[in-house]
Amino acid sequence: MSAALATAAARFGFSATPRLDAEILMAHALGVERNAILLDPDRYAVPATFAALVHRRLNHEPIAYITGTRGFWSIDLAIGPGALVPRADSETLLIAAQAHFAGRSPATILDLGTGPGTLLLAALDEWPAQGLGVDYSPHALAYACANAATLGVTDRAHFIQGSWASAIVGQFDLILANPPYIATAEQLPREVHDHEPHAALFAGSDGLDDYRILAEQLPALIAPGGAAVIEIGSTQAPPVTALLQAQGLHVALHHDYGGNARAMVATHAPAT
Repeated sequence: MSAALATAAARFGFSATPRLDAEILMAHALGVERNAILLDPDRYAVPATFAALVHRRLNHEPIAYITGTRGFWSIDLAIGPGALVPRADSETLLIAAQAHFAGRSPATILDLGTGPGTLLLAALDEWPAQGLGVDYSPHALAYACANAATLGVTDRAHFIQGSWASAIVGQFDLILANPPYIATAEQLPREVHDHEPHAALFAGSDGLDDYRILAEQLPALIAPGGAAVIEIGSTQAPPVTALLQAQGLHVALHHDYGGNARAMVATHAPAT
């Protein structure tokens, strides 16, 4: 077992976490928690299915697609091709939302571009709210609905297919959005470019196409005292701030675990 893990990790040189990748795949092949093999790796024989998992990873397939699951915030999500893999940096949006509500609970939550339900379902695990997730991709929505069922929140999580908020009427206490924000000419790792849905990644020549749409839609959607929390690329705070402020919104910036600009909190400017 130890030798197999070391050999696999050595072959995953393209990964930022080669040893972790090998351990996760081995645990998945064995059907045990990763901690089990960390505590006593030579307790187990290497399963025959491990080689096929290593081969998939060598094709730069995301670990989450291979195992079919990804942990995010306080929940685990089923994930696969056609849905964007949740990133730890996106948890910044939930931290920013916690800071805005400061001990009170949003009653209604809207997640625009929900994907496999990532932000909405994490928020519903945090607060006893009613939530609505919107996504253009039927593949992503299928994962979202399955995840809501697994988490036991189908009475509080509802999903519709649509393009941003074009079909939404009403106001929400908390609006979450992780739109595509990568410029079309930008180079991405094979793991992302070759496997994840491009519609969830790319947003025009400057990466701002979807922010332009959202900025116009958000003012009518934010309830009094509420907030829209939007993920951005690490260099996009100035242009996204300008787009939101042009719509009369007040904007605050939050940084991710690595200190990069990551979330914009948009609220209605206080009445004077």
